[in-house]
Amino acid sequence: MPSINAITGWSMAAAAAATSVLAGDAFETPNPPPPIPQEDIMGKPKPVTLPDDVAAKLSGIAPEKVALIKQGQTGRYVEKDVLFDRIRTLPAAELVTYIDAIAALHEQVEYKEGRDAKTIPLDTRSAWFNAWKAKRPLVMDPKRDAGPMDLGRYIGGRRGGFATFAGAPVAMTPEDLRAGKVDVAIVGAPLDMGSGWRNAIDGPRALRMTGGAGGNDMYSMINPGSVLEIVDYGDIAIDQNSTERSVAHVREMVREIAQTGAIPIVIGGDHSLEYPNVAAAADVHGKGNVGVVHFDSHYDVGRNGVHWITHGSPVYRVLHEGHVRPQDYVQVGLRARGPDLETFGWMRNKGMKYHTMVEVEKWGWEKVMERALKEARTNTKKLWISFDVDVLDPAFMPGTGTPVPGGLTMREAQPIMRRLCAENDIAGIDIVEVAPYLDTSYKTALNSNYLLNACLAGIAMRKKGLPPGYFNPVSVEHGQDEYYGPKKKG
Repeated sequence: MPSINAITGWSMAAAAAATSVLAGDAFETPNPPPPIPQEDIMGKPKPVTLPDDVAAKLSGIAPEKVALIKQGQTGRYVEKDVLFDRIRTLPAAELVTYIDAIAALHEQVEYKEGRDAKTIPLDTRSAWFNAWKAKRPLVMDPKRDAGPMDLGRYIGGRRGGFATFAGAPVAMTPEDLRAGKVDVAIVGAPLDMGSGWRNAIDGPRALRMTGGAGGNDMYSMINPGSVLEIVDYGDIAIDQNSTERSVAHVREMVREIAQTGAIPIVIGGDHSLEYPNVAAAADVHGKGNVGVVHFDSHYDVGRNGVHWITHGSPVYRVLHEGHVRPQDYVQVGLRARGPDLETFGWMRNKGMKYHTMVEVEKWGWEKVMERALKEARTNTKKLWISFDVDVLDPAFMPGTGTPVPGGLTMREAQPIMRRLCAENDIAGIDIVEVAPYLDTSYKTALNSNYLLNACLAGIAMRKKGLPPGYFNPVSVEHGQDEYYGPKKKG
């Protein structure tokens, strides 16, 4: 059987050539974006070799029309074998008309200078051009000491005040984070224009209003709030008419958190947020010093879309701009209708690691999880976790824009998130694609908060120095007999 490289046409030499493009350290996404390596462009026409009988049939056709076919340009509109059959069977006059129709279609589809807009124009004359993200000067507020603020009304807990992530105090400025020696800053990013899939904009609001993120973790018997200084850092401003402007500001704000030493946890919003989140981590910790574990039913390595920033392309954008090395990217839970064979070949040649639900079905979750955990600890100083909730089966996450059956269960997702956070130096985390209005049961927001709690518990375990895979003995068994072995003293 031919290798995947032979099938797809990818080569390690081509991958190595592409690696040289993954350089540059510009803060903003370039406009226009940097050129995409030839081998990264999905669907790029490849030259076609004409069978002898087809070439003979085309001998009387104008050379430029034959060149269109040989260049493979027609493959976007009609499959090669179908095209050859049409050429063989059509009379000469109809054949010319057929090729002309394909050429006209090609002319309509391809970008044409002067006809098509390169960018969406903004009215820079507006007096409110940057008002959407302008921060209110502290001098406009009553004077206060820097530090987190508890918004609870009652002394017996934070109930009765304002809803916050995990019931945590609120911080507004980097000075608050530093003064409070904050370990974790949870911030909302209500952006859904990167997908257009129904209501991810309300993900942060839903998680604030739903319980489960705070309190005791039974696996470790640790209440993260008693070990960590955790704050709600509010929501990041979003320009709901411009994904490009929004993700640039998200990057600024995530970087602002990370520069204080706090771990940013970003609650989305759609998965286009992975791009600015990971880029911000690389801004702070250095390119090549951050690895990513990407939980998703989709591979998100779109390489030929019209729009530069979408929920289907954040992984490619991160790699293309060199924020993370391909060998430091680990994907878990893939099971949607992509990637195709060509894209799997591209990912393999780049050195990316991926774990599909096919692998889980063949080897079992425990073995796959241990493999992913080992890969996450390899070659990197810092780890970013990007968790798209559609990696879970819709039975557990119905409220998401692109659900795919056959996903992870909560009993599988919670342990790996806890262990990733306990066993690695976490650069940050995002939990994205929560669309609460699609879920009348509210289980999507509830389960997302329990995943957030697992992350916080893992970070707390690491701070306390607990060993990998730790379970509190009190939680493991009731201790009244020797069912699992001799009883331990104490």
